[in-house]
Formats: sequence, structure tokens, C-alpha cells
Amino acid sequence: MADRAKRIDALIEKNIAEILMKELKNPRLGFVTVNEVQVNADHSLAKVYVSFLGSEHPLFNLKELKNAKGVVRSSLAKKMDLYKVPDLLFLLDEKPQELSSLDEALAKEEKSLKELKNLND
Repeated sequence: MADRAKRIDALIEKNIAEILMKELKNPRLGFVTVNEVQVNADHSLAKVYVSFLGSEHPLFNLKELKNAKGVVRSSLAKKMDLYKVPDLLFLLDEKPQELSSLDEALAKEEKSLKELKNLND
């Protein structure tokens, strides 16, 4: 059963990414990346985690995407062979920002270690 749920998650993710890239013509969205989709047990709701690469105002982009939810869901219904297409809940994925700050912290620590090593040599 878990494999079926994962397949549905992956299929919805693939189709939404394709819809956003090819069908949705809203320049205010910018470059949208679908990072993950989680569908609940009864398939009534799909949480779609997105990020906006290079965007200075990701919350504005998210609002634009939420406004286009009906178009995305309608197109998704045409592409998928499901009895009921889940309602879509677009959420901003914070992982890219967290990873970026983690990379910065690791780079800073590495620089400190090199400086310490140079002092000891």
C-alpha cells in the first residue's frame, strides 16, 4: 500500500511540475520548482512543496501560484487517471534556504579550521 501512495505522490509531482513549466503562463511566478508532494491517506489533499529560484519575494510568488490552483488542478485531472483528484495546497519549501545557510556555516567552519591549522604549523 505504501508503494502505491509513493507512486501517486511521484506522479502528481511530475505532472504538476510539467503543468507549471509548460502550461501556466504567468510571468509573475518566476521559476517554480516542485520539491515534494505529500498526498494524505484518503487522497483528498495534496501538499505541494515548492520553491522559487532566484526570487526576492517568494511569498508573493506563492500567492500567485495559489491563485492559479484551479487551473493547475483542472489540468492535473485531465492528465491523471484517478477517481478523485486531490485538492492542492501549495506550501513554500524552506529546505533550500536552510541548506544554503548550512553550507555557509560549514564553509565558515572549514575556513576557521584551515586558519587554525596554519597557525599551528
